[in-house]
Amino acid sequence: MYYGSSVSYDSKAIIINGQRRILLSGSIHYPRSTPEMWPDLIQKAKEAGLDVIQTYVFWNGHEPSANRYYFEGRYDLVKFLKLVHQAGLYVHLRIGPYVCAEWNFGGFPVWLKYVPGMHFRTDNGPFKAAMQKFTTKIVDMMKYEKMFQTQGGPIIMSQIENEYGPEEWEIGAPGKAYTKWAAAMAVGLGTGVPWVMCKQDDAPDPTINACNGFYCDWFTPNKKYKPKMWTENWTGWFTGFGGTVPRTAEDVAYSVAKFIQTSGSFMNYYMFHGGTNFGRTAGGPFIATSYDYDAPVDEYGLLREPKYGHLRDLHKAIKLCEPALLYSEPIKAVLGRHQEAHVFNYKAGGCAAFLANNDANSHATVTFRGLKYYLPPWSISILPDCKNTVFNTARVGAQSSVAKMTRESSGFAWQSYNEEIASYEYNDNSATITRELMEQINVTRDDSDYLWYSKDVKIEPNEAFLKNGHDPVLTVMSAGHALHVFINGQLSGTAYANLNNPKLTFSNNVKLRVGINKIALLSVAVGLPNVGKQFETWNTEVLGPVTLKGLNDKQRDLTWQNWSYKIGLTGEALNLGLLRGSSSVKWMQGSLLARNKPLTWYKTIFDAPGGNDPLALDLISKGKGQVWINGESIGRHWPAYKAYGKCDVCNYAGYYNETKCASNCGQSSQRWYHVPRSWLKPTRNLMVISEELGGNPSGVTLDKRTVQSVCADIYEAQPSLESYLALADGKSAVPLNVKPYLWCMPGKKISSIKFASFGTPRGFCGSFREGSCHAHKSYDAFQKEMLLQNCIGQQSCAVTISPEIFGGDPCPSTRKKLSVEAICT
Repeated sequence: MYYGSSVSYDSKAIIINGQRRILLSGSIHYPRSTPEMWPDLIQKAKEAGLDVIQTYVFWNGHEPSANRYYFEGRYDLVKFLKLVHQAGLYVHLRIGPYVCAEWNFGGFPVWLKYVPGMHFRTDNGPFKAAMQKFTTKIVDMMKYEKMFQTQGGPIIMSQIENEYGPEEWEIGAPGKAYTKWAAAMAVGLGTGVPWVMCKQDDAPDPTINACNGFYCDWFTPNKKYKPKMWTENWTGWFTGFGGTVPRTAEDVAYSVAKFIQTSGSFMNYYMFHGGTNFGRTAGGPFIATSYDYDAPVDEYGLLREPKYGHLRDLHKAIKLCEPALLYSEPIKAVLGRHQEAHVFNYKAGGCAAFLANNDANSHATVTFRGLKYYLPPWSISILPDCKNTVFNTARVGAQSSVAKMTRESSGFAWQSYNEEIASYEYNDNSATITRELMEQINVTRDDSDYLWYSKDVKIEPNEAFLKNGHDPVLTVMSAGHALHVFINGQLSGTAYANLNNPKLTFSNNVKLRVGINKIALLSVAVGLPNVGKQFETWNTEVLGPVTLKGLNDKQRDLTWQNWSYKIGLTGEALNLGLLRGSSSVKWMQGSLLARNKPLTWYKTIFDAPGGNDPLALDLISKGKGQVWINGESIGRHWPAYKAYGKCDVCNYAGYYNETKCASNCGQSSQRWYHVPRSWLKPTRNLMVISEELGGNPSGVTLDKRTVQSVCADIYEAQPSLESYLALADGKSAVPLNVKPYLWCMPGKKISSIKFASFGTPRGFCGSFREGSCHAHKSYDAFQKEMLLQNCIGQQSCAVTISPEIFGGDPCPSTRKKLSVEAICT
């Protein structure tokens, strides 16, 4: 066997072929995009200055049923890793096989729950046997394909388990025994590369314990001879039905610089590209179909600026310091109450420095080695030579952009099919009948989100409510994530839980009539749990009690009476999302088209829009259900679920958490749903939408996601990496003026300048406005012949910030900046 290089570690860093490395990494999960998207996503990661691509391995995607494996399409792991290798990047393979990841059942296949004697993630024989079998399967596959770095492949590290430390603490001794077993099992597979255990303070040697979180500068490995590693730097937060949370570029950069200045040597962005939870892969529950994560590369594969560009510039600055970072320990010096310097010496002489202002409220001017440096609040400046500032985490030099959805296709010719409301007689051979409320997943095995609970209720003619008009109250307690209640075939009401409380209570007046009444409860799962102690034991069901109040006998308990069950919707059984299935039923159209009717299926045929811009369905007029395009499942839609919380103006300064910088309050948690271009044919594409709540299909549109305007927002005399490199190369004797760059996406050009102001402009890209100080020739500067040739009609241009260009200094004693917005068409 050919061995390409060795991989080891010491207290400073991961060592590849005898060389220590500062490794910058980003998570890209192969099933959350399409194979056609992979090369571009990987290339964008490389161009951002990353060294490593990190991904989980998704057990339930690869072994959907016991001993039947799947490694095709979006689950072609080997193809994905080979593309990473071809791009010249390394891989950190997080085998787990527990992944969490807001993924259905944490990545475990549902069949695993039903193995006799099974208990997840503890010192349990059946679980350890299954886990070892799958882990070995993946390692053997990687060895066969020569994927490990020691074979000349890209994998430099693997991970066993995932964030197990908190669960081990709860479980106690069996958890500790399991941790030791898992580490020994993994190391025994002989991969030739180090193994990592994240959020595992007692990770046994030789596995490396690593940190996850918004900040990890505080983290210390459990042994002095292990490197300081950060496996998940959360670039934002996942979108749940009910909320959405971004994270600023400035704070992410600050967190990275703070980690590096405290001897961190491996840092991974979770996520670098989040992607989409296609099908029913979202876990949670209540995790949305979008897994955008406010990542530097957005769900559709477009650059999220300025986050992408700002972090790219940060990576360049860090790499300039790499020889010093890997040679010496930092020397810390106090520069003020909240200000400090971390200094690293080069082997050949000289030094690199990180100057930090940890005050979230005030800027500071500090003196370092006889020179003064201006530090914005909550920022770190990087000085590769202990003199020239090339980057400050709070001063964004990269361009910003405004991505918009523009309508491409609408007015679809819809057809509808009415779903059957389950209501079975007790002598119906197709019904399962019990005298108890059955647990949903035990019945469905997660083959469907839906389980019907049905029963008959007899109302006698002498019931008082029939005369006084006070309808009885039906109360249902459920651990299902949503519940639709039908009385005699009509929707009587809906209830659903939320991210913070997965249990719900339905309690409404219901219309009952004399004789037999059909009560049908449709319990809906919105992704199985993905995290928590022994989450395989958690229920998803109509728990009970189920009661009727307001009858002559005051309260009737229906809980322990006969109930019949049906798994899934009729439309699912008929495969209406597939071409062959959609042809098997009679669809209504024209005046017979169902509108605003619950439990309805809609289909249409459409042609693909031209161009290469990413596409998404705008489903704002819909309620809840699922979507298929040419038989491929886009995922769950739930635009009727509004984002809740407190949405304030977001300040980058100060510690971030998942509730800070909330946006979209009162709006749909997810309005647009990604449609991969590769899933479309030029003509006659089949779209099928299932609708639970009764949304109107006429409002559905297919939109393009485009970057319509780009912006620069940069201070005069702001740190410039390009200026420093020019000085280092001897191309300039004095620091150069900053040149903000504007560039449009490939295929588009700058057509006009929407806004320009040199002075103290306010606002942000897309909503700039003039401040109290404004150079009145700001626009004129962009209309000069030289600039007109450089910008208008070009894909990109650069503008030097100099008061002379803008007609002189409008306010000499004020720190000024240039804000400019250009339109791309």
